[in-house]
Amino acid sequence: MLRFRNRHLLIVDIFLISVAALLAFVLRLDPASLRPQRSGIALYLLLALAVKPLILYAGGAYRRLWRYATTHDLNVLLVAVVLSGLILTLPVGFLSVTRLVVPAIPRTIPAIDTLLTGALLASTRLLVKQMRPRQGKSRAKAPRRALIVGAGDAGVMVIRELHDNPRAGLLPVAVIDDDPSKHHLLVHGVPVLGGRETIPAVAQARQVQEVIITMPTAPGKIVREVVATSERLGLPCRTLPSLSELVEGRVITGQLRNVEIEDLLRRSPVTTDLDGIRASLANATVLVTGAGGSIGSELCRQMARFGPRRVVLLGHGENSIFMVERELRNRFPAIGWQPVIADVRDTAALHAIFARERPEIIFHAAAHKHVPLMEANPSEAVLNNVLGSANVLEAALAAGIARMVMISSDKAVNPANVMGATKRVAELIVQAAAARARRSYVAVRFGNVLGSRGSVVPLFKQQIAAGGPVTVTHPEITRYFMTIPEAVQLVLQASVLGHGNGGEVFVLDMGEPVKIVDLARDLIELSGLEPDRDIEIVFTGVRPGEKLFEELFIHSECFSRTRHPKIMIARGQEYTGRGHFETELASLIAAAQRRDDRAVITALRRILPEYQPGAERPPVNPSPAPARTPQPSAVRLGPLTGAEA
Repeated sequence: MLRFRNRHLLIVDIFLISVAALLAFVLRLDPASLRPQRSGIALYLLLALAVKPLILYAGGAYRRLWRYATTHDLNVLLVAVVLSGLILTLPVGFLSVTRLVVPAIPRTIPAIDTLLTGALLASTRLLVKQMRPRQGKSRAKAPRRALIVGAGDAGVMVIRELHDNPRAGLLPVAVIDDDPSKHHLLVHGVPVLGGRETIPAVAQARQVQEVIITMPTAPGKIVREVVATSERLGLPCRTLPSLSELVEGRVITGQLRNVEIEDLLRRSPVTTDLDGIRASLANATVLVTGAGGSIGSELCRQMARFGPRRVVLLGHGENSIFMVERELRNRFPAIGWQPVIADVRDTAALHAIFARERPEIIFHAAAHKHVPLMEANPSEAVLNNVLGSANVLEAALAAGIARMVMISSDKAVNPANVMGATKRVAELIVQAAAARARRSYVAVRFGNVLGSRGSVVPLFKQQIAAGGPVTVTHPEITRYFMTIPEAVQLVLQASVLGHGNGGEVFVLDMGEPVKIVDLARDLIELSGLEPDRDIEIVFTGVRPGEKLFEELFIHSECFSRTRHPKIMIARGQEYTGRGHFETELASLIAAAQRRDDRAVITALRRILPEYQPGAERPPVNPSPAPARTPQPSAVRLGPLTGAEA
C-alpha cells in the first residue's frame, strides 16, 4: 500500500463513495423511510465499496498524475463511475425482484449514486490539479503584459502554459481573434477583445508590452500584417513555429521565437496524402542521393515519420553525411540508417551500391545548384547534374527499382543559365528512362528554397549582421519561394502521385512570386533595423545567366491539376522532332569530360532550343489551362557510362 502512488486518493475515494451512497438514500427517501431501510442501506454500501474502487482501479484511475489532469483523464474517471453504477443496478434489481431485502432498495438509487459519485470524485481531481505548485512562482519578477493573437487551440495552450509557468515572465492580458463568435468570451480568464483591427486600441488600453502570434497555420499575409502593426506600436513580436515545425504534443513557452522571414512568406499548410505516403514508405528501403544537403537531409527527417525499414544516405561530402547520419540515428533509432560515401558520377559505384542495398524507391537530390558558379563552370555542371542523373537512372534500371523522384528547379523552364539547362536535360533523361522502362520515374520542379545552403536569406542575414550593405542584383527581380519542409512535402507527395508509366514533371502552385528587394527589407525590419537608414540596400546588376522573372512552365507545355490541389503536372513535347537525343546527350557529356566549356554550351543549345544564355523573357501566365494531349515521346535512354559517353 505504501508503494501505491495514489493511495491517499484511494482512501479519499472510499470515503466519498460512502458519502455518495448515503446521500443517494437521503435524497431519494423521506426521513421516516430511512430507519426501516437500514439493512438495505448497509447492503448497498457494502456493494458500492466492493465494486467502485475495483472498477476505478481497473480503469486506470489510480495510475494517473492528477496534478496534470486533462479532459481525457476526467473522461476515463467518469466512464469508470458510470460503468460501476450500471453494474450495481444488477444486484439492486435482483434484490428488488426476489424481495430478499424488505423494504426493497429503490431502483433509482444506483442512478442517483452514480451522479453524486462522479461529481465528488471529479471535484477531488480538479482540486488536486488546482493545488499543483506553479513553476518558479516565488522567483517570478514583474511579468511582461502580453497580447495573444489567435484564440485557437494553439492560443489556448499558450495561455494555459503562461499561467502555469510564471518563470516565462509573460502575463496574457488580452486575446485577439478574427472570429466574431469568440469576441467577448474568456479563454482561461483572459478576454477576447476583437479582431486584428483592434490591436492598437487593445494594446493601449491593456498596457501591452509584447505581442505573441499563436496562429501556426496562418498565411504569411496575416503574420506580416500583425508584425507591421506591432512595429508601428513599438512592441516586440514573437510567434509559435509554423505547423510544419511544431512537434506533436504539448505546446511549451520555450517554442515561442522571434518572427522569421519564413513566417511572413508562408502560405496555408500544404496538406499531403499521409496514408498514401505511409503505404509507400512503411517498412521500405529508401535511398537518398545528396542526403547531406538541405533538401536531402530534410527528406530523411520527414520520411522517418512513416517508418521506412532502412534509409541509405548517399552523398559525396563525408562531413555532411556524418553529421546527418548522427542526428537521424539519435532521433529515429528504430530505423536502419546506412551512410554511403559515393559520387553520382561514379557509374560502377552506383551499380554496386544499388545492387547491394536494393532500394525500393530513390530520391535523387544530388546536384550543383548555384547559378553563378555553374555559369563559370559549365562542364562541372553537366558532369554532376546531367551525367550524375543519367548514372542514377541507369543504375536504377539495372537494379529493377520501380520508383524514383528527381529534384528539379523552376530554372529549368526556358533556361537562361547553365544550371537551369542541365536541370532541364535531367528532366528529359527522367522522361526518357520512364518511357523506356514504363516505371514511375518522375521529376519535381519547384522554386527557391528558404534557408537552404547558399540561398539568398542566409546571405542577407550575414550582410545585416555585418552592418550592411545588403546587395540585390536588380530592383525588379522576383522569385518563387518555398520553405524546406514545404518543398520536401511536395517531393514525398510526388512519389505517390506518379503513375505506373512515369515521366511526369510535377510543379507546386507556389502562389505569387516575391520581389527580392521586398525580402531584403523584411529581413532588415525583422532584425529591428530600418532599411536605407540603418542598413543600406545596394543594387549590383543582374549576374550572368540570371533572369528577372522565373517561370514554372515551358512555352510549349500545358499543365493541369492533379488530385492534390496544390500540385500541377506539366505536359508537353518531351523531345519529339529535336533530333537523336541519345547521340546529342553523349556528345554533351563527352564535351564536359574534355572540359570543353564552349562545346558544352553548343551541345546544350542543340538539345534545348529554348536555352538562350542571358536572355530575358516575360513570365508565363501561371493560371491553369486545359491540358493538351502530349505527343508520343521518341526518346530512348541508352547506356551513359563514362567510357561509352
